[in-house]
Amino acid sequence: MFLKSKINLSLLFLAVVVLSCTQEEQPSVSLAEDLQEVQKIIPSKEIDRIILNSLQEKGDFIWMEQSDELLYSALIQGDSILTIGYKPVGMEDPNARIGLDDVSSASWEAASESILEMISATLTKNQSPNFRLRDQDALIHEQLPYLEVKVADFEILQNLRKMPEVRYFEPVGYQFDYSLLNNGESPAVRIQSDAGCSNHPNTGLPASDFTAVTPNAKASWNYQQMGIAQAWSQSTGAGITVGVIDTGLSPDQPLLNSGFNSGESSGRYVAKFGTFKTGFWFWKSYDGPDDRCGHGTAMSGVIAAPRNTVGNTVGVAYNSNLVSVRGTSDVIINSSDEKNGVSEALVLLGNRPDVRIISMSIGDVFSNSKVADAVRYAFNRGKLIFAAAGTSTSFTNWVGVIFPANMNETVAVTGIREGTGYQRCDTCHSGSQVEFTVVMQRSGSGNTPLSVANSGDQPSTVGGSSVATATASGIAALVWAKNPGWTRDQVLNQMRSTSDLFPNRSSQYGFGNLNAAAAVGVN
Repeated sequence: MFLKSKINLSLLFLAVVVLSCTQEEQPSVSLAEDLQEVQKIIPSKEIDRIILNSLQEKGDFIWMEQSDELLYSALIQGDSILTIGYKPVGMEDPNARIGLDDVSSASWEAASESILEMISATLTKNQSPNFRLRDQDALIHEQLPYLEVKVADFEILQNLRKMPEVRYFEPVGYQFDYSLLNNGESPAVRIQSDAGCSNHPNTGLPASDFTAVTPNAKASWNYQQMGIAQAWSQSTGAGITVGVIDTGLSPDQPLLNSGFNSGESSGRYVAKFGTFKTGFWFWKSYDGPDDRCGHGTAMSGVIAAPRNTVGNTVGVAYNSNLVSVRGTSDVIINSSDEKNGVSEALVLLGNRPDVRIISMSIGDVFSNSKVADAVRYAFNRGKLIFAAAGTSTSFTNWVGVIFPANMNETVAVTGIREGTGYQRCDTCHSGSQVEFTVVMQRSGSGNTPLSVANSGDQPSTVGGSSVATATASGIAALVWAKNPGWTRDQVLNQMRSTSDLFPNRSSQYGFGNLNAAAAVGVN
């Protein structure tokens, strides 16, 4: 959808930007042996330890800060797909132009062509049984300034490092071993494959964990503490569209489908898209908008579930519009499929003039430049982007603020416990990049806020920085609906100035708890 071929080197590598994670092609043993003769391969266990050490010491891992030998080793032990970010020669701040400049314009196109010409020339010069031109194809994204090429030539990396047109290059398909985050124990591996994927009805919900509101809905226990219920006298989010990039929407939850306009919610719309692809090689296809995890349904419910008549939970901005994009299979953006799906989702929402707010209760423990480009694309097109300071997993909460919440273009949100002072929740992250906090774990029971389950009228419960992010996105919709002529910066400044710690800022919790009532002008 977003790619066009830029070099005629035959089509072994299909013209798609989304590549497989679970079924990615691995280099054969014979190929790996041949490559070792060209260049010493750093074992994946050693690469993973380098990544882990960087996370422990710096809080992030940047591929471009590593040696060409490490990048090369990760490349061939992944899927051999190299993502290359480019820029016009001499442009000093290209990131600020992403989403504003047309990458098919002469200056940008000249940069991508120069890189492709170097790759073609290098492959021709180094031609061998293992590196034949017919085994290569390069592709360029139509709206983001990066190209992707399937290569296994060390000299290409060396040459890229010298080119003024190159912003970055990194192996998209290398998979970090998440079990290292849990001291090597196997539970983390299991979490990695379906992180945050649980959204079942809570049949034992205490009456103290909700308030009944008309016509027959349940307001989560934390709505009073965050000033959300009080804010409804001034704003319900009407006229504001929130985009959610997550695992999609369950087709079995009527309140986010045919019942989206029901009860006291009316005159709004819900739209569903899918940018996540599955399959093998060039038989890949879009996986659709339906949620197979449950996380996306829960987050969308927190933001925009209707003020219903069936006894289910009501969303923070229950009259806002909702655009759901299934860009990932779980909460961790770690596979090439998910990196591409999330990037495409950000471009999709960035190009929609109706979407003002983007909610991303997803992330990864270290940065990915392709996704970062897409975040900048949406931001430079005026979107207010909220991102989770952490994923909904206990094994990552020592890392600090994760990607993309650690970017300047996003607003990082985390969750805290109920009670005096600031204490992060069990699965939440904290750090200097955090902007806001949301109360989302009860001090005694440890219970978490309500949302809608994958199906049925009984609410589910959901926790972590994920629900905090969705809640903040809903509060932003309330503020913007009250002040529809405001800019993104005005909305954000209003949320800051009415938060608990303002004008001070905590080194771990930012401006502290949001106050929706104060933000919309309730005295």
